[in-house]
Amino acid sequence: MGARKREMAERHKEIKRQTAVAKLNNVPTSPRKMRLVADLVRGVEVNRALDILKYTKKEASVRLGRLVKSAIANWEAKNEDDRKELEAGNVYVQHISVGQGRTIKRIHIASRGRAARIRKRSNHVTIVLNKRNEILTQTEEGTEE
Repeated sequence: MGARKREMAERHKEIKRQTAVAKLNNVPTSPRKMRLVADLVRGVEVNRALDILKYTKKEASVRLGRLVKSAIANWEAKNEDDRKELEAGNVYVQHISVGQGRTIKRIHIASRGRAARIRKRSNHVTIVLNKRNEILTQTEEGTEE
């Protein structure tokens, strides 16, 4: 393996070590309803995201709250030495995506002897947590004159 390839592999390993992923598959809620709740917590610090989900009246917020807790547990397992980062509020929801899962098709009786189709949709949710990197600018460093 070449030097550049090794450096790139090490960089990818470091990025993977800092992030935590949690997935929830085949949630019996339509993806459209789940995306409404997922948009509330995208890019938000995890403790604040849990508070937002706790006081949201949608049914999807309960399932999403459990998923965020699972992602936090995954992040703590990967970063045992960085628990202070979680308490300080430096861990945030970097990426959350809601995709369409399987659709169960049922028949509903309609008038005049006809049948109508019912589509019961489900979704897959993936959440990625990451640590916020604070970048100090020259003005914040406090140059003394």
